[in-house]
Amino acid sequence: MATKNFDYESFAQNLAAQAQELVPQDFNDLQKQYVINTLGNFSLLSGKALAEDPALNFNEEQAITITQIIAEWSFHKSVDVIRSGIPQQYWDTIMQKIAYTIFEIAKQTFSQGLPHDKILELIEHHVKKSYLDAITELKNKGAIDEGLMEFAASQSNMDRMAQEMQQNQQQAANQGSGMPTQLQDQSIPMEFPKVDSKVLKLATVAMLFKKMNQDRVQTILNKFDPQDAQAVIKYMRVPDLAQRVGTANALRCLQEIKTNLPKSTDASPNRVVLKLKKFASKYSSKELDTILIRERIGVKRLVFNALEGKYYDKMPPKVASIVATHLLDSV
Repeated sequence: MATKNFDYESFAQNLAAQAQELVPQDFNDLQKQYVINTLGNFSLLSGKALAEDPALNFNEEQAITITQIIAEWSFHKSVDVIRSGIPQQYWDTIMQKIAYTIFEIAKQTFSQGLPHDKILELIEHHVKKSYLDAITELKNKGAIDEGLMEFAASQSNMDRMAQEMQQNQQQAANQGSGMPTQLQDQSIPMEFPKVDSKVLKLATVAMLFKKMNQDRVQTILNKFDPQDAQAVIKYMRVPDLAQRVGTANALRCLQEIKTNLPKSTDASPNRVVLKLKKFASKYSSKELDTILIRERIGVKRLVFNALEGKYYDKMPPKVASIVATHLLDSV
């Protein structure tokens, strides 16, 4: 019989609300919302099945426990999927396989009356297996490479949170004993190794990207060598990246990067803006509207952004430079 007294809708909403306080602070708004929505949706679907499916025979306490287990693992693995660097179009596929696995294993183990600890152990084993199977399948299809698959496989938000909790407890104990904070954790290296200049440069770039608009970051990363782009993404997820790189290393790498940058050309965004301002300065607003009336919307935005001193970054600089030159030459 179905679990009639289980208010699964309120319970799922409650779980999603709690998750808002636990989502990693380094996630952007879209990533945070994905975690919350995924947890909420899977909690709602499983709760609905447990409450309304006449073929199931769980009491209210069991239904709540199963739904909560699904919510917890949905939270942890959606965080892992995001941190893995796997393209967003594959997130739902991975998470659906995991949620289905949890639900099926939970139904079987609870129906068999296994001890709670054994149930949790079996569910954890099968969650990890289904996650690895899903990312291995992506690799075999050519959707991701082996390096990204291995990096994705190494993600474990559950282990990370447990470690952070242990460190916080240790820190509290050390503070109570008067031990200096800088001596509390000697196991984590505070700087990246200095033997590989490229590693340091990529880590320094990651430091800069963490402070930038993520859409802009993705546009830039698309121009990187794929392996370098994955390395930058990996370094961006290091919580204490600035401390590990070190101020001296970061300054040295920034200077090297600046020295090796190509010289400014007509295709640079600043040059394009200047050219368009020169073009537009010859006309009144009404005349400019008439000239641009037959142009595509992207060209119009390029020009009007330039009038405000901004570059329309949806258009590649080389294309924008050609457009600017065309407009100037057509005067």
